[in-house]
Amino acid sequence: MSDMSNSQFERTPPHDIDAERSVLGGMMLSKDALADVSEMLDAQDFYRPAHATIFTVVISLFGAGQPADAITVAAELQRQGKLEQVGGRAVLHDLVSSVPTAANASYYATIVHEQAMLRRLVETGTRIAQLGYTTDGGDVAELLNLAQSEVYSMSDSKTSNEYASLYEIIPGLVEELEMNSARDGQLAGLSTGFHDLDKVLLGLRPNQMIIVAARPGMGKTTLAMDFCRHIAIQENKPVAFFSLEMNRNELAMRMLSAESEVWLSKLISGELEQRDWERISRTLERVNQAPLYVDDSPNLTMMEIRSKARRMRQQHGIQLIVIDYLQLLTSGGRSPESRQQEVSEFSRSIKLLAKELEIPIIAIAQLNRETERRDSKKPQVSDLRESGSLEQDADVVILINRPKDRDEMGALPPAQVIVGKNRSGPTSDDIELEFQGSLTRFANYASAEDY
Repeated sequence: MSDMSNSQFERTPPHDIDAERSVLGGMMLSKDALADVSEMLDAQDFYRPAHATIFTVVISLFGAGQPADAITVAAELQRQGKLEQVGGRAVLHDLVSSVPTAANASYYATIVHEQAMLRRLVETGTRIAQLGYTTDGGDVAELLNLAQSEVYSMSDSKTSNEYASLYEIIPGLVEELEMNSARDGQLAGLSTGFHDLDKVLLGLRPNQMIIVAARPGMGKTTLAMDFCRHIAIQENKPVAFFSLEMNRNELAMRMLSAESEVWLSKLISGELEQRDWERISRTLERVNQAPLYVDDSPNLTMMEIRSKARRMRQQHGIQLIVIDYLQLLTSGGRSPESRQQEVSEFSRSIKLLAKELEIPIIAIAQLNRETERRDSKKPQVSDLRESGSLEQDADVVILINRPKDRDEMGALPPAQVIVGKNRSGPTSDDIELEFQGSLTRFANYASAEDY
């Protein structure tokens, strides 16, 4: 019996070297695979120390926004004095060349994680067995408690302490109520820059997923950029803007037009007068240091956005994220069953990211054509394109409508901004903003009654 027990403890712990190699090779082949795996594994999940070292370097390069291929990983390992420890450059090139495709990296990562969990199970079982053999007839109930603690310690740290009793919750709630009372009419979140909208929303609040939606050409990006301009330039609070539609220069040009009050068409054509240059110069001095970070990487996946957002939250303290726009996100190497399912996954991921980072996230979205079939052309929350999950996951849904019929004076009516959903407050369909198309911006609407 004793020999059998000893042989069990001397067995090689569970592992799968081929799966580990495939994971590392896939990560160095594809940034999409890297983003996926970074969410699934930690360095301690690898059985071979050399593999854990390589994984750590790949993740650190990815987190710093640098390429993580065999060459850059080798250079970083060389810099750290660890290249020979992992087997040299040849090992890294073998890892990449031995993987036919990076598409299965997530599958191999699951195997690596499961093997790591089995090793922890073996280690935990060994410690529990030692508890049983080392006791001198003490309290058996206490030993059972210790054994249970060992088993629970295997759980992912992310799943621990997620629950709390009302006794633990109430003190924090009272503190929040006191803070709300002390605000004396100030907003609970970030100001949008539009007073009527702020009155309804009380600001863009932490943990919120906010959808800004409209049909093409209605000003979805413009309104979101107005929010960003106000928060980053006027209030000097860090904002991240992920643009899947326009490049960074286009966005900067629009922002410059809106801030300087020089027509966008003039900026593009170059037909600028002296007073235009003076306005531009003054504006550049003012906005040059604004903490607005634009990422216009093509074919962004939700995994990449999550990774970059975490890094910007840590490095720059970003207080708002904008994604323009949701239906342009891709799933990388995955093949979802349907576009509806894919958009639903994006929606849920954005909501979870807002909760994790404790900041509001604005996702710009398209509306379907049902809006145009109505006589009123007035959009509804149910018009959100490709997924009912957007309506379900969102805390706030803001819809835009710009009537095209001019009045008898030839003027266009104000734009209608509709708060179609507001999880923590009232909805509204009577917010009016002035659309200043030449300057690519909205402005607070001043009716004749205001004069």
